[in-house]
Amino acid sequence: MKDSGDIAGTGVPFAAGVAAGAFLAASLKHIPLQLPFLLAVLLPLATAITYQQADSRHPRKGGFAVLFLLAGLFCSVNAAVSAGIPLPKGPLGRIAEVEGERLKRLIDSIPYPSGTTGPLVKALLTGDRSGIGKDIREVFRSSGASHILALSGLHLGILYLILSKITAPLGNSPRSRISRSLLNICAAGFYTLMTGASPSIVRAFIFITIGETARLLGRSHTTTGTLLAALTIQLALSPGSVSSLGFQLSYLAITGIALLYPPLANLYPKAGGIRGRMDPMRRIWEGAVLSISCQAFTAPLVWYRFHTFPKYFIITNLTALPLTSAVMILSVTTTALSCFGICPEILVLLNDKAVQLLIACLGIISSL
Repeated sequence: MKDSGDIAGTGVPFAAGVAAGAFLAASLKHIPLQLPFLLAVLLPLATAITYQQADSRHPRKGGFAVLFLLAGLFCSVNAAVSAGIPLPKGPLGRIAEVEGERLKRLIDSIPYPSGTTGPLVKALLTGDRSGIGKDIREVFRSSGASHILALSGLHLGILYLILSKITAPLGNSPRSRISRSLLNICAAGFYTLMTGASPSIVRAFIFITIGETARLLGRSHTTTGTLLAALTIQLALSPGSVSSLGFQLSYLAITGIALLYPPLANLYPKAGGIRGRMDPMRRIWEGAVLSISCQAFTAPLVWYRFHTFPKYFIITNLTALPLTSAVMILSVTTTALSCFGICPEILVLLNDKAVQLLIACLGIISSL
């Protein structure tokens, strides 16, 4: 695709077809098996329409849109028909599952002074929230920070930044860049499998893969183009994801960041040089408009599903997101060193204090 307009011409109708197929599957109690075969007949017809388009300025665009719309419908209905067929896990999936359980046991073995720290660290790193008490869940919910407990692209993004820093000493030669990119993609992919491959985590992994691939090929990529490409790839691989709330919120949040964040961020004049990079007020402004951009697109769906709206979402995100990043960095370091039995007690205490500070801040916000 030459630009985001090209991928929009295919990704958008494909996503619309998948959504239509999911609606059709939910509306009918028994999907006739003849329907996928009917769609299989329609696909060649759509292909014929594609090459019969006569618009000289934009040849075949309408036909391609029809083709991808029907392709999305075909994929979605077929996924619904085969939903009850269990698929065996591959060897890599089984290994990832075993390592995921081992990671949970390792986190449980770390002697945190506070009883609430271990379960929260386990939730942030593995997605297992079973050990978190109702009072802590309520603090996160009432403060508008429930998305922090739900393993998502935010968590994988932070881990990806940590991994990028770790692999940076490998250098910037062509061979080193290839090695670093492969390590980053493989590690992110294994973590995705290890934590259950939720739709929002898969979305983040596809983003990472597209970004690393584009960097290796020397190709530029926009947030909008990456978003539409990831949407198409994920729905092609797993059409049923379109019905997942996590999938919907994840893509809505990124859509808000892609469309609304740039113009809002540019309202604050940016100074050049070190002063512009270190300007604390601009950092606060960027954090605030990032929260606004996400909420503008996700709030309607959250209100529709739960009839709630986080009144203090800007304060929550300006406070909780930096603290969450610090907690995850400390948690990853503590867990990694504990795996080798060389974690100093001071690091465990520091990790514990960071988690308790996060909980305390959210408790203050929830009491407003």
